[in-house]
Amino acid sequence: METAYIATPLGVAKLEGTANGLSAISVLDTEETLTDVIPEALEDAVYQLREYFDGQRENFDLQLNPQGTSFQQGVWEELLNIPFGKTMSYLELSKKLGDVKAIRAVAAANGKNPLWIIVPCHRVIGSDGSLTGYAGGLHRKKWLLAHENPVKQGSLF
Repeated sequence: METAYIATPLGVAKLEGTANGLSAISVLDTEETLTDVIPEALEDAVYQLREYFDGQRENFDLQLNPQGTSFQQGVWEELLNIPFGKTMSYLELSKKLGDVKAIRAVAAANGKNPLWIIVPCHRVIGSDGSLTGYAGGLHRKKWLLAHENPVKQGSLF
């Protein structure tokens, strides 16, 4: 397993993966020494994340290899269908997965998503539009949603 630590506007991100794909990305609340030489298996992910944060990328094209149960994998696959700049409620996500009663299990799987930003769990919100449940912290979720859908202030005159 290769590992790299990179700086992002939201803190240091830890990337893990192999030639078989990216396994995990997490944002840390601790200071880590940034990686000087990015391992070859993680170069594309680092490049695409930098483009995302620079406002030059809306979709990722990476080989993914997250570890989880088949149910979790299904939830994470569905998260990939939420378009850049859009949100979906946990209830809507449960309906798309075919079981409205599974809302709590869907929310739990969403919270265990190991691929921060790449699998956009930050785009899932409460049915009332509230920013609920985000493992990286609600301040990061708010930042990511604003980054993806900045409000354009029009001129009054």
